[in-house]
Amino acid sequence: MRTITSSGGKVETVTVRRTESSDAHAINSLISPATVAVFGRVNVIHLLEKANLAVTLSNAKNEVLAHAAFSDHPIGDIVDQACWEPFLHDNYNLFFDWRFCYRVEDHDDLTHIFAEQTKALTGSYGTYFLAELIEAQDDENHAAVCENEGTAVGFISVSGDINLKLLNECFELGPFNGLYKPSPEDLTETAPEPEGEGTPGDTNTISPQGSTGEVQYEMNLTQKDPCPKSKINDTVRSVDFLPNIFKLFPDRDFCIISVPKLAPEFPLLQSFLRVVPHHTSSLPQELYIFHRSGLLKPAVCDMVKRLSLHESLLEDLDMFYQAHRDKDGTPLQAFVAQVQNQLVGIVIIRNEEDIDYIRANYNIENFIYFSHHRYEEHGQLCHFALNPIFQHYAKHFLKEVLRLAHKSCLYYPIYPSYHNQKNSCAHYLTSVLNCMVPVRPRRQIVYPLEELGINAPSKQITKDQVSYALNHINRKLTMEPKVTINARIVVVGASDTGLAFLEVLAFCPHLRFNNMTLISTHGFPGYYTNEKMRFLSMSHSSSDRDHAQMSLRSWINVVTGKMVGIDRAAKHVLVSGGRKVPYDHLILCTGQQYQVSCPTGVDGSHLPPKSQLPAQPRRRYTGPVPSNLFTLNDHHDCVTAYQWLLNNFVELKGNAIVYGNTIDVYTCVETLLCLDVQGYRIHLVHLPTTEGSSCSPRSCFSNPTVEKAMKKALEKSGVHVHHNCLLAQMNDGQNPEPITSLSFTSDSQPLRLECSVFMNLSSKGVDYDAFKTINDACLVYDGRLVIDTTFHTNDSTIRAAGPLTKFARRYLADQWSHSSFNSREVGQELAAALLPFFDPTLEPAVNSPADLDRLIPIYTQAKIQGGRLPGGYSYLHATKPEQRPSAVHPGREILTGRIETGNYFHLHLNQYGMVETITCLSLKPFPVSNYLCLYGKHELLLNRLCSRYDEGLVHDLYSYFREKWCLAIYHDRFADFEQEMHQIMESTKVQLVQRMVDEKLDIIEEPNVFLKKVFETSGGLASLKTSTLNYLRYNRYHLTMYAQPGLL
Repeated sequence: MRTITSSGGKVETVTVRRTESSDAHAINSLISPATVAVFGRVNVIHLLEKANLAVTLSNAKNEVLAHAAFSDHPIGDIVDQACWEPFLHDNYNLFFDWRFCYRVEDHDDLTHIFAEQTKALTGSYGTYFLAELIEAQDDENHAAVCENEGTAVGFISVSGDINLKLLNECFELGPFNGLYKPSPEDLTETAPEPEGEGTPGDTNTISPQGSTGEVQYEMNLTQKDPCPKSKINDTVRSVDFLPNIFKLFPDRDFCIISVPKLAPEFPLLQSFLRVVPHHTSSLPQELYIFHRSGLLKPAVCDMVKRLSLHESLLEDLDMFYQAHRDKDGTPLQAFVAQVQNQLVGIVIIRNEEDIDYIRANYNIENFIYFSHHRYEEHGQLCHFALNPIFQHYAKHFLKEVLRLAHKSCLYYPIYPSYHNQKNSCAHYLTSVLNCMVPVRPRRQIVYPLEELGINAPSKQITKDQVSYALNHINRKLTMEPKVTINARIVVVGASDTGLAFLEVLAFCPHLRFNNMTLISTHGFPGYYTNEKMRFLSMSHSSSDRDHAQMSLRSWINVVTGKMVGIDRAAKHVLVSGGRKVPYDHLILCTGQQYQVSCPTGVDGSHLPPKSQLPAQPRRRYTGPVPSNLFTLNDHHDCVTAYQWLLNNFVELKGNAIVYGNTIDVYTCVETLLCLDVQGYRIHLVHLPTTEGSSCSPRSCFSNPTVEKAMKKALEKSGVHVHHNCLLAQMNDGQNPEPITSLSFTSDSQPLRLECSVFMNLSSKGVDYDAFKTINDACLVYDGRLVIDTTFHTNDSTIRAAGPLTKFARRYLADQWSHSSFNSREVGQELAAALLPFFDPTLEPAVNSPADLDRLIPIYTQAKIQGGRLPGGYSYLHATKPEQRPSAVHPGREILTGRIETGNYFHLHLNQYGMVETITCLSLKPFPVSNYLCLYGKHELLLNRLCSRYDEGLVHDLYSYFREKWCLAIYHDRFADFEQEMHQIMESTKVQLVQRMVDEKLDIIEEPNVFLKKVFETSGGLASLKTSTLNYLRYNRYHLTMYAQPGLL
């Protein structure tokens, strides 16, 4: 932002920013006959879509004053875009005159450059640090000044004294030979780790101690660091120092810089390669590296010679040589990067033949206007390999490939690890992911294809294929840098909340988080290869398909283990096994888990009177866990139990005892029945409940009809059900390994059951190790971890969310907690609270008024649970978050079907006609994702549901919501359409009110009739119709069942 004065004397504050598509109309108004005479007639939207860089000059009112678009080839028919370099070299000659020197006399010119950080630098290095740094030059320490027209505008200080031993201990320097000179015998052999620090004779590295261009650096010359630290705020031309620096050190090949992890990335680092730190490194710095050969710009050509790389790459390369096509006949193209006639990189791409599927299943239209790209301009990146010392040219390499291949977009799919396609292994493509943006998957409509017939969408869109995560780059993105975030963000717990938080950060297209870590007991959540492994209910937060389409593991580090300690002073998490994980921001999302039940110890043969029975204990079980006791909490536990049951129980005799009150005990019983365990071998034991308890057999189904269905299904299957039983003893108080019998006390007779396997789903709580860690770290714990409304604990660097937490007592809201809400929504809000610290496009958080902090946030998305229940029922329940389940809900009920016929469907509408609760119990599978879209919709939007139901026209809600009219409601962009409708209505309402005031209209009719007539004659109705048709037209490939103007 700067202030300029026009030729007419007008003073304005202007800003240069990247052009947005919304600027197109204003840019069109700037085009004059003189512009057309020079550039010809221009389609502005098409120009913005295909230009590598488009910038706009706007004033304080965001009015567009000027615009410029740049492309990497001439526009028009002057010369082919792939063959125009000779034209450029023959007609243009560019030369920049910068002078580099170093002298004490430059001190005064440099003083103003360091002005912003003088206080910090003086505190660390003394008042005369700059003069001393310039005077202290010798063979191993040099300083250089960049001059422009006789004035010093930049400064850099470089040292050749490097602690290579520490660098190799902390960073993955193997690809760079440990920064040592390679031996003549084997130039590719990695140098052994030295016993002490490297000497000037054997090191191959120099390190900038500080450099700047018009602003200052923070410098640290302390020799205990592996290399001095640097910080640059704005030095676009600072890379011009490097040729001069390498001249000062003719025997060194590498230049390195270390920066604090929390320091923002400065322009010089964009020419350096970030070195991946060892997982054991606790160094609070990032290391960046540059090879002197990186000063040479690689040339890209379309001729490929001999290579020795991955087998699949060579296979595709052979097919390119033989026919320029792959086995399916898809055209292939291959390009290499060369430096001084040496091969340094290769790219192989193919035409993207599945672009309709990609458009329908992924949000690529967040990055491109699809209609402005021809089908042949979309390509798939098959192979990418580039020498590490030229990694900073990766975007340039891809930009040149797009130009030479006549492509505008490239896509790279990442298949899940369990998929065996040859390109699912992306080990040599990981580097290019930093140049690309991850593309969010789109929620898909589940179509009734048989009913739709010829009106169904194309098979290219509805076909079922292996799910994959999609990454994308286009011409615009090749010139759009990402903001690098090196802050260490550590998430503990692979819960729905934690994964939703990581997803938001990973899918920020303009941010690159280098240090996101997930700590989880069993690593990243796995996938189910068999539906018979699903012992637990589902929250429908994310499915195996969702995990495959997001591929979060491509963007985060996963540490397998339990959190056993937090050192707040040293800022690291201690994980089981002794590993320390350092953090700058710690996010605790461990949730609550089922705990191993602790028997009361009461002897059933000497049972005391009922009044003297001990209450349900809260003691922690500390003994050895028997091999046939399974406490199920996650995918790993379910898979382990499944394998054990197949090997040790299903084909044998004995009882399975399922203990608990939640919905999970019913899904567990159904899974056992699906494993061909006879019902008479299963005992379902319910715990006693206290008044107001949320853990009771009835509370897990807030619908008496569902409870009745479960009772009948269990009776029909022969499953034994026992109520109000409390675990008293295992094996009559003897050694519990293995469990052969379980004893329970109840409100009648004691119960003793023979047991071959014990499925424990009794009560959830905070894991003991998590509690002890939190307590030992002196974080406030009051039954659960205490947080405020911004997710903060009493440590500003530690946040927490999910069922682990509760709000501080000062809010007087003990009845509310994150467990009352949708966990995925909570995780997304947690990410939204943290992003302003990193995202320069977001306004920093402003301190809220003190009174506002007393209000807890209320989330709006539905609480969801579902799964397979006894009797073969598919179950779904989605309801509005509430403090405690209530028997009285104002509004009305819409109900069809019966449990006997297996088509029960229940909707609860609140007093305003909005869908507030959805309950489905069906013997047939149903489209869960479709029905969840009904939540929060008004009954009028559902084709006047109430009036049709009252007229007896709705007999089966399952059939009703399969009809063609409602498919648009299931579309993932329908929420955007609703918002647009709302804006039109609000705008029209303001205009009507203003008209009534200005014209002083006398209303003699009923108000509703009058308003309807006035609205119909206003422009609002026409706007609504136009917007509706645009919505259907733009999403035509999904909504083919709707008629549109011109199609009839």
